Amino acid sequence: MTFLMNIWEFFANNFLKTPAYFIGLIVIIGYILLRKKWYEVFSGFIKATVGYKILLVGSGGLSSTFKPIISALSSKFGIDAMVLDTYIGQTAAQGAIEAVGKSFSQVMVLLLIAFVLNIVLVKFQKITKMRAVFTTGHVQTQQATFAFWIFLTCFPKLGDTPMLILMAILLGLYWAVGSNLTVETAQRLTDGAGFCVAHQQMFGIAIYEMLGDKVFSRGGKSAKSFEDYELPGWLSMFNENTVSTAILMLLFIGVIMIITGKDLLAAAGVYKAGASFFFCVLDNALAFAVYMAVLQLGVRIFVGELTNSFQGITNKLLPGAVPGLDCAASYGFGSANAVTFGFIFGAIGQFLAIGILIAMKSPVVAIAGFVPVFFDNATISVYVNAKSGAKAAMLASFVNGLLQVFCSVAAAQFFAIGDVTVLTQTASAKGWMAMFDWCVLWPAFGVIMHYAGYVGVVIVAAILIAIPQIQYRRDPEGYFLCVTDWEAYKEHVKEREAK
Repeated sequence: MTFLMNIWEFFANNFLKTPAYFIGLIVIIGYILLRKKWYEVFSGFIKATVGYKILLVGSGGLSSTFKPIISALSSKFGIDAMVLDTYIGQTAAQGAIEAVGKSFSQVMVLLLIAFVLNIVLVKFQKITKMRAVFTTGHVQTQQATFAFWIFLTCFPKLGDTPMLILMAILLGLYWAVGSNLTVETAQRLTDGAGFCVAHQQMFGIAIYEMLGDKVFSRGGKSAKSFEDYELPGWLSMFNENTVSTAILMLLFIGVIMIITGKDLLAAAGVYKAGASFFFCVLDNALAFAVYMAVLQLGVRIFVGELTNSFQGITNKLLPGAVPGLDCAASYGFGSANAVTFGFIFGAIGQFLAIGILIAMKSPVVAIAGFVPVFFDNATISVYVNAKSGAKAAMLASFVNGLLQVFCSVAAAQFFAIGDVTVLTQTASAKGWMAMFDWCVLWPAFGVIMHYAGYVGVVIVAAILIAIPQIQYRRDPEGYFLCVTDWEAYKEHVKEREAK
């Protein structure tokens, strides 16, 4: 048993926690199953791994550039409270788990069982109607830690083995069902690139898309997407994504940096005393456009290899399946302006909500974190824009920013009470993973389980199991065709719409 756990820990530490190598491993397996020559397998591995690393350079650059600016703005107003950040939230959850005598190794066992269950559910897709494998290992680690924490507050006296089994069932179902929810929408955005979203806002994408259709009909004049706007005269420079992104960020970040002030920006390492403040603002604004271009380049490199190689896995091991990828993979296909406006309107929503909490003298106040405010809102904006238009995308991002703050604060308070009193010191004082699925969906699951007990576990599992069945019943003919033959699926959709 120890030998097997050592193998799993090696795999988890070197592949699951390092998504570039995990994607590279998938490409190797896929090409071997396709009986490619060894140099084609090796070449595919290099391109997929390097492409994903380029994506990480882009997303990491965005975080490292703008995270200290957002933090400095919070310091400006003396906010010292819960941080809305995935990594700080994970650290808080891990500290809480260990404080009550549990170990992080149990979280990794949970991850293993849930991941295997995800694969099994896809293997038996004729019954389960699930088509996606969650492959973003670093996100899985965060989610396994947080799910463990939430479940622990609901069932603090449950034994380790039954607790791991019940948690793994719910988490494995969530990974399979959530990523499956984004299959059609990701295929539509990418014109059949052959992947879906496996991140922190899978249910958020589906819900906001549905609401977007209700608010702005795609066929109406008010439902233009960002790409549809052709501006005349000197405004035509905004038709170029790189230019519009840089100018918009110059205005948005410029206002934030001016409000924050030179002293706090210098303390955060953003501004060097004596340097030109204007060029400091300009550098940070242009950095956004640069890192977005880098991110999109990485996507173009690795997605092609992954799509081609995954055919081997679908042909031999998991027919009719697609890999679920990091949400940033979508940015290479969606509008760059949708990414930018998603970030801006999500940030406005977060800042407004934080201001309301301060004005109401809330016992728990939140600090805006860059990861949720950018990646959560930008992703939702990209997908809503593609389906329901620019106005719906901006509205969805703004509302999501509000929810990220209000729901995270409510969840931190709720799950820091009860029998596990130590969570009071570790949760509300540190952070919360303020992405849609983990500040709205999973807290709702937790409330159900908290009040309904084991019946609540059954209710949550039943809800998750029913979702793909409902999806399938809406279009039995096209459901799997969407994955196996995209061009045929598009013809199928045209025929349905004609009828």
